[in-house]
Amino acid sequence: MKTVVVGLSGGVDSSVAAYLLKQQGYEVIGLFMRNWHDTTGTLEGDCPWYDDQMFAELVARRLDIPFRFIDLSEQYRHRVVDYMFDEYGKGRTPNPDVLCNREIKFDAFLKAALDMGADYVATGHYCRREEIEIDGHTVHRLLAGTDPGKDQSYFLCQLTQDQLSRALFPIGHMLKSEVRRIAAEQKLATAQRKDSQGICFVGKVDLPVFLQQQLKARRGDIIEIAADWAGYADRPLVSDPTAHYSADELNTLAAPYSYAPENGIKVGEHNGAHFYTIGQRKGLNVGGKPEPLFVIATDVIRNIVYVGQGQHHPGLYRPALRIRPDEMHWIRPDMALQNGESRRYSLRIRYRQPLQQGVLHQTAEGGYLLFDEMQRGI
Repeated sequence: MKTVVVGLSGGVDSSVAAYLLKQQGYEVIGLFMRNWHDTTGTLEGDCPWYDDQMFAELVARRLDIPFRFIDLSEQYRHRVVDYMFDEYGKGRTPNPDVLCNREIKFDAFLKAALDMGADYVATGHYCRREEIEIDGHTVHRLLAGTDPGKDQSYFLCQLTQDQLSRALFPIGHMLKSEVRRIAAEQKLATAQRKDSQGICFVGKVDLPVFLQQQLKARRGDIIEIAADWAGYADRPLVSDPTAHYSADELNTLAAPYSYAPENGIKVGEHNGAHFYTIGQRKGLNVGGKPEPLFVIATDVIRNIVYVGQGQHHPGLYRPALRIRPDEMHWIRPDMALQNGESRRYSLRIRYRQPLQQGVLHQTAEGGYLLFDEMQRGI
């Protein structure tokens, strides 16, 4: 009998995953991760970790499976939260959930499960895994979940073949409504529990308050850039995915716009450029404009936030982006592009975004994604 350690989170998805695996004949062990202790910046009403643990333990008792506990908070702080602070400090917007899956759930947690004698780990992710044979070798495919409104394959985009070989996703073929129904039928304590939101294992937070644990507030200027700023005319606003571009042209298409204070007018002040992200509307506290202001760029060195009026401001849109060579990751190394090669893909740059179309050009300087249509808030 194969042994599976299920990451019981205290939510309905992992609860039903554990139930299904037991029904399939696996020896199932429920393991609860405590990954975060600090409540700084956590919004009122967000469930603390001990409530999650209580619900997870109730589910384990109902299913009559062993329940265990592991504290991975040191690894989580070092490998996820510190990275998040560092990225915001550099003026970039990280995705902690992607990192959490790569570094915690399918690394630190996986290693702990293997030490317990497990053959696999399982989670309540809405995604699927498929095995195929290529030249006599088993290759693992990561597939979207069946429920289009819950598909979470996006958050697993940095898993490796080794990690996928040990992963099971028991509810990936199901709709959320089916999961809720099974939980209710089996009288699981989590059947009606709300889904968790916010940062993985931290919850919903007031981001500036949360970030001020390590990033100091700094008063700076908010500069508005007009939609007819001359710099927008200096580069093509739309790429042609079928064209052949030189390395310089690719860099030009993918580069963020570069502004200076003299390019616009001061319209307000902020408490730190590192607290803002491209496309953000709320939190600027600047009124009296014909259209809402959106963040179009941040300069954390000079501590300036640049904004533009209206959701169609040209500063919000770019035709391409660059992925640095050290940040390229292929779930399927057998499909990796070589320098000089290009391939058309369906793409998304944020969770739940409808799939976009474009071409990936692989070069020695990294990967350049050229979209068929301009993308907002890269």
